Amino acid sequence: MLAASTSGAALSATPASAASWPSAPTTIPLWPEGVPGARAGLEPERYVDGRISRVADPTLTIYPPAVDRANGSAVIICPGGGYERLAIEREGEQYARWLSSLGVTAFVLKYRMREFGHPAPLQDVLRAVRLVRSQAVQYKLQPERIGVMGSSAGGHLAASAGTLFDHPLGRTGAQLDAVSARPDFLVLMYPVIALDGPAAHMGSRNALLGASPSAADVELMSVARQVTARTPPTLLIHTQADAAVPVENSILFYQALTRAKVPAEMYLFEHGEHGMGMRPNLGTASAWPRRAEEWLQARGLLDRTK
Repeated sequence: MLAASTSGAALSATPASAASWPSAPTTIPLWPEGVPGARAGLEPERYVDGRISRVADPTLTIYPPAVDRANGSAVIICPGGGYERLAIEREGEQYARWLSSLGVTAFVLKYRMREFGHPAPLQDVLRAVRLVRSQAVQYKLQPERIGVMGSSAGGHLAASAGTLFDHPLGRTGAQLDAVSARPDFLVLMYPVIALDGPAAHMGSRNALLGASPSAADVELMSVARQVTARTPPTLLIHTQADAAVPVENSILFYQALTRAKVPAEMYLFEHGEHGMGMRPNLGTASAWPRRAEEWLQARGLLDRTK
């Protein structure tokens, strides 16, 4: 039984897979007190070919660090899918197992999407940061070493967490709102950043904001424009060959980080299609996990805590 330390609400643990390595992950509800803005009559959640859609009950699936390698860092993972579905295996579970091998505790976020729209995904990712930070002692984490990683639209959500962590739309009136939702670092994989202009990913924009969004919503969720000096250190990974989300998205965010004097590193590879995950045979792009490990190491995030 897992309990949220600030609210006292019990979180029942449910095995997600009996055959996972290094140990069976555990799934906990993100909103044990009830999902904000819950809606009746939605179609049931659907899982097909490693992708989940129609999420109405957000969760965190916990992958503990590999035995004898725990270092006290945590990463909340936001799979991509255009705010229509979640590539939960390729950009969730696969990344979690890789991070586990580095000694990082990984939390795969199953978040709400098109069926709820803005600001439900933002509420979910910020709630995830607050929940993990509030339970740092239980998971043997350092509360100042909690990051968010996201791919594609999940990268947009991770970047939203890194820029809108104090925004009123990310609060629901719950007791956990008192816990800081600011991530300590970001890892953005071929992220959606722009929601207008030539680099915009219109599929993500329409799923998140609707077909006729207000100018204010487009401005707010074009997250490069929300970067400040408080945005956390960021690693960006993208490819020139990405035909779905133009590489300019990462460049825009990197430029905003540089203007704000936020520590940032960016790897732009020649080869590798959108959604490449950890596929081999993509030239130098297949080495991105090693580059990411080096970045995490250089920032002290893989140092063992005592």
